[in-house]
Amino acid sequence: MYAVIQVGAKQFKIKEGDTIAAQRQAGEVGKDVTLNQVLLFSEGELVRVGAPFLKDVKVTARVVEHDEDQKVKILKYRRRKNSSSRRGHRQKLTALSITKIEASN
Repeated sequence: MYAVIQVGAKQFKIKEGDTIAAQRQAGEVGKDVTLNQVLLFSEGELVRVGAPFLKDVKVTARVVEHDEDQKVKILKYRRRKNSSSRRGHRQKLTALSITKIEASN
């Protein structure tokens, strides 16, 4: 059994027991979060696709930790102007452990 979910602007193919790093989610470490934006659900031969989401499929995940991604370095350089600037950015992430995928038929 697996599902394809959307968290923020990214999509993940998940199954029970997986851990994903998604965009920062509200919730304390150790608490459960319900993810309702399920795009696809598959169980054996049964495959259901939402338009855009499946309303009767819920994914429960536990917040493992809040962290930051690796730094993205940005360099702007202007030739012949003796000018350059450096910046950096770290995306805030939440590690989610998938505990349950449930579908009511």
